[in-house]
Amino acid sequence: MNIQYAQHITRRHFFHNCQVGIGGIALASLLGSDGVAAPEMVNPLQPRQPHFPARAKNVIFLHMAGSPPHLDLFDYKPELVKHNDEDCPAEYFQGKRFAFTKSTPKLLGTPRTFKQYGKSGAWFSDALPKLAEIADELTFIKSMNTDQFNHAPAQLMLYTGSPRVGRPSLGSWATYGLGSENSNLPGFVVLISGGTNPSAGKTVWGSGFLPSVYQGVQCRSTGDPVLYVNNPAGMSREMRRLSLDALRDLNEFQAEDPGSQRPLTRIAQYELAYRMQVSVPEVMDISKETAETIADYGAQPGGSSFANNCLLARRLVEDGVRYVQLFDWGWDFHGTNAGRGIRDGLTNRCKSMDQPVAALIRDLKSRGLLDETLVIWSGEFGRTPFREGRTAKSKILGRDHYPDCYTMFMAGGGLKPGITYGASDDLGFYVAEDKVHVHDLQATILHLLGFDHEKLVYRYQGRDFRLTDVHGDVVKGIVS
Repeated sequence: MNIQYAQHITRRHFFHNCQVGIGGIALASLLGSDGVAAPEMVNPLQPRQPHFPARAKNVIFLHMAGSPPHLDLFDYKPELVKHNDEDCPAEYFQGKRFAFTKSTPKLLGTPRTFKQYGKSGAWFSDALPKLAEIADELTFIKSMNTDQFNHAPAQLMLYTGSPRVGRPSLGSWATYGLGSENSNLPGFVVLISGGTNPSAGKTVWGSGFLPSVYQGVQCRSTGDPVLYVNNPAGMSREMRRLSLDALRDLNEFQAEDPGSQRPLTRIAQYELAYRMQVSVPEVMDISKETAETIADYGAQPGGSSFANNCLLARRLVEDGVRYVQLFDWGWDFHGTNAGRGIRDGLTNRCKSMDQPVAALIRDLKSRGLLDETLVIWSGEFGRTPFREGRTAKSKILGRDHYPDCYTMFMAGGGLKPGITYGASDDLGFYVAEDKVHVHDLQATILHLLGFDHEKLVYRYQGRDFRLTDVHGDVVKGIVS
């Protein structure tokens, strides 16, 4: 329902429902003279224009849940290697909170081999040979900063702008502002790999106080793409259509009650689910891709993997889905076992990520989609430049959570390619140049989608809310 209409009529409608007799008649007269009529019901996901011309039309956010060790992947620190295994200077850790480190830790220079690639001279470790090949397509931010040092609050902070549950996610804000270009598919799709949801759970793709039609729809690459979207046993598609028509009539009757948005949202969700029964299985079938494309991603039709999800992400944005969110669990490299060590453990983990992400960016570019698709790769925070406290005497190397400084990269969607923005200090403890807080990142993503982040708001509980709360500045140095 039109929000302005609901806000205009709420107080009067209260008195009308109180059956105040003559006052109600007078009120009806006033409403008639005001010329306020119930708005026509519209699809809440219909495409809408942003505040200004957008640089990007779609977003693919690749989240490495648990947070990769950026100092072993992108942010090479020779000085840290030089002082490897020395006691960490007290000024770097005293008075700060860490997840698992309490006593004086040892500095940890990377055991990985680093080289520079491309005309940009971007640094990559030996764990990322495929991404290194497309170095000049990537836009690095090496001065990221967040307020949270544990997984769930940091993920909430990144996606909702608050470390507490209840706010809409970034994908929900994007679809609320822009709608979707395909009425048969959700505007916001979520794909999970690694066998586990992110630490913050489904709240990181929830709609919060926005209408629920804007929440992310989780799809699966094996089995039914969307749980419960198919008809139950004994119900034909024709019977489903009749039942939805009846529900629609009931909801439309309730929608005549001024100020009520929920019936319209329910209608939109039911109708979308009906259309998805045909459209989702089609778009989720990667066997329709060429053998060459499937091999390039390292995907396996019928399987479930991050590689499959990267290929699905391209298919989804190609079919008009506005925002695709991938969560890949397994990037919490504490060094508490061999799989979580930054030698072999990181090598093995990167094998399943490096190839499909590079393939996704190449594929988008070859199809003319990269210029209008913003690809984002990140964790929820960084990793410490010292050893994780529990593994101080172990042969397996690992790092603790670190919010003060970390690295992420993006590609496409109105960015300057082949650049590195910001820098950490020589040991990787602090931001040395051009700090970028997660609120700044959020403001920049919305800017690339055509929004002034201070004006993309939703009124709730008497005030206007926005993704960036009262913070955030666009990082103009990375925008082309």
